[in-house]
Order: sequence, then C-alpha cells, then structure tokens
Amino acid sequence: MEIVWQTPANPPEPHDYIIRNGRRFVRPYHFEFISHVKNRWVGKTVVDLFTEEFKGRPRDYYIKAINSGRIQVDGELVHASYVVRSSQKISHFVHRHEPPVLAEDVLILQNEADVLTVCKPASVPVHPCGQYRKNTVVGILQAEHGLAPLFPVHRLDRLVSGLLIFAKNADQAEQFRQQIEAGLLQKEYIAKVVGVFPAGEQVVDANVNYNAREGRSSVEVGDQSMGKHLKGKPACTKFTRISTNGTYSVVLCKPVTGRTHQIRVHLQYTGHPIANDMLYLSEDVARSTGRRGAGRAASVMYEPPDSHSSNNDCYAKDNATCSDEEFSIDPMCTNCPNLAPKGYDGDDEALWLHCVRYSGPGWSYECPYPDWASLSGSLGKKIKT
Repeated sequence: MEIVWQTPANPPEPHDYIIRNGRRFVRPYHFEFISHVKNRWVGKTVVDLFTEEFKGRPRDYYIKAINSGRIQVDGELVHASYVVRSSQKISHFVHRHEPPVLAEDVLILQNEADVLTVCKPASVPVHPCGQYRKNTVVGILQAEHGLAPLFPVHRLDRLVSGLLIFAKNADQAEQFRQQIEAGLLQKEYIAKVVGVFPAGEQVVDANVNYNAREGRSSVEVGDQSMGKHLKGKPACTKFTRISTNGTYSVVLCKPVTGRTHQIRVHLQYTGHPIANDMLYLSEDVARSTGRRGAGRAASVMYEPPDSHSSNNDCYAKDNATCSDEEFSIDPMCTNCPNLAPKGYDGDDEALWLHCVRYSGPGWSYECPYPDWASLSGSLGKKIKT
C-alpha cells in the first residue's frame, strides 16, 4: 500500500468524515508532525526525547519508528541514540486517529462578503488544536462548504455551543481585532443552571485564576489593600434570570472580561453552577442531579449498529473494529484497528452554555437558542444599529 503523508496544508474533504451513532468520526490518515527542537530537548537522544515528552506511546514504538524512518531529524534518517541539537527540525510520521465529536451540523447563519457567522455545535473545537485537525469547525466548513480561509474573530470552548464569527479576509479580521482591543465588543450567553437564580441583575466581580495543569479555574476574592495578593486576573460577569421552573433556571450571562471558564466558575461562585457542568458541580449537586462526580462529563450512550448501515457506517462504537476496505490498517499504529484513539472514553456532553449574541460598533449578530433553553429564537440575524 502506498502511503500518502498529509501535512497541515492538506485541506479536509467530505469523504474524510463518517457519521455514526450521533458522532462525527474522521477516517484515520497518515500525517507528518513537524516540530523544532526546544531548549529543554537539546542534548537528549531522539528516543529519550520522544519517550519523555510524548508519553502517549511506549518506548518500543519510538525505537521502531526511528529505525523505520518514521522519525527523522532535518529530513534525514537517524539512529535511536542520535543526540539532537538546537533549531533542528524533527518530523514524526504517524497514522493519526482524531477523537470523534457530536454529529450536529455546523449551521451557517450569514455568509456575507467579508463575514461568516455560524452556530457551533458543542464538543467541536473551533480550529485545529491538540488531537483535532479535521474534526473542527474550520475543517468541517472547508470540507462541506468550501469556505477557506477563515479567520476566527473569537473562540468558544470545545463543549460550548452557539454563535461564532469569522472574518473572510485579513483586512476584516484586523478591523475586528482593533474593536476587541478597544473593548468595543459585547458578548451574551445563556446558561441552564441549578436552582432558582435570583431575580434582577447579579454582578460577580471576582478574580479568576486558571490552573492549566488541572484544566480548571477558581475564584479569588479579597482586599488587596489589606496585603492579600490575588494570583488570578480581574474578571466581571453580569447575570440576569430569564426563566425558572423551580429546579433549573435559564440565565443571561454578559461577561465584561474574557477569562478562561469565566462564566462557568462565576456561576459556581453564585451557588448556581451550570446544571451539567461536571467540572464545576460540587459532589452534592452532582448526586442530587443524578450525575457522576465532578471532573468528568456524563457519558453518551450508544445504540447498537443498524443492520442496514452502509459501509461508511461500519463502526459500532468509538473503539470498535471495522471491515470497511477504505479504512487502511497501519501495522505500526498504536491505535489501529480502532477508529477513535485508544484511551478516548466517549463521555463528552454538550454543556448547557450557549453564545447567543455578539455586538460592536454598528453591528450585531445573533444565534438561535438551543433546545435545552426551552425558549424559541429566530434564525440568527445581523441587526444594523
């Protein structure tokens, strides 16, 4: 079998995707990862570098990859004991398995000359990052609609849904950037939270400290004039209750600043965390809502394969094997024959947090409300002011 190695320059195509059991999968593909030697790597052998820095594969794999030429330095074959030097280019040729995402469509709201707005599904990253390249909003729009290049004006966390704005050229992207830096943009989200949220506008003005190692934020409060040093960044969010049924409330959220997980952690601080946010729900709340403990999203159940499914739908679950001839098995791959990467447990859930509106000088874009909000909303539109 002739292997065609892809790079970031290879655009996603429609046949790259498989829709199965409510999930969007990407057919595994051969890919060249390129990195330049970091200062902390200098003086290490190639095999030690990969074993220590990239722990997703065992040492034996890296030895085989080096010996077979799947790991190269400056485009040349090396031996496992080769010592890397500063500024060298290291290539790792892999059979790449991307995690699946929820299979909802990326709904195009407006497609204008300079601006594109879409409704982003939860669980889909905005742009290539980490394990994701094709299973992203940017990748899907390019594959299914031929929309490229796109410049994200803002970002949404992977588990958050709602309005995304893209500039379609560098000049428009620069205009948006200047407005953002000048503090001229206003953002609105809705969230479904635990309990009866208080009536009237509630303002949370409390520092947010993001812990990258734990992947979560915390709120810090205190009087710095009294000598207490706050590590977090200043953050402010305004909340207004839209509706409540006595058990849950739908809340309008207006972040004044833009810190990591700001809305989520500020809602937790009010005592009304997002009702399915397992990262910020306390154990008591998690038990009362019948969900698992904090730190993990509730698992998504899978239906058995349909007996009438096509060859493209031959994957029963994230880690099921496949008989589709178009699914090439790589004998060196540490994930084959699975479709999803090993270690992926498929427990991502759509977070009940949704971006509904962005506005700036003379413009405003909106997005429909999600079903969980139990509110109707017209198709997103641009409103001239």
